Amino acid sequence: MEGIAPMIIFLVLIFAMMYFFMIRPQRKKQKEFQNLMSSLKKGDKIVTAGGIYGQIENINDESAIVKVDSGATLRIARGSIVTKQGTQIAK
Repeated sequence: MEGIAPMIIFLVLIFAMMYFFMIRPQRKKQKEFQNLMSSLKKGDKIVTAGGIYGQIENINDESAIVKVDSGATLRIARGSIVTKQGTQIAK
């Protein structure tokens, strides 16, 4: 029995480290992203995953109409919005 106890303690410590260094930060980042997605509205300035900067003209559950600086409008998938300009998601 003496040989098993240290191994069990070691495995518990490894799991705790994985939770605090990998799982917990990922959940926090995912929650922040969900809050960003739910707070998007007309007039917000955004950045897409492709690096396009623009302002939301219209938004629904699946897509958004974004106006870019040249005046052109683009229809993009809502999930491709990475962040609002002026805000940053924790890395």
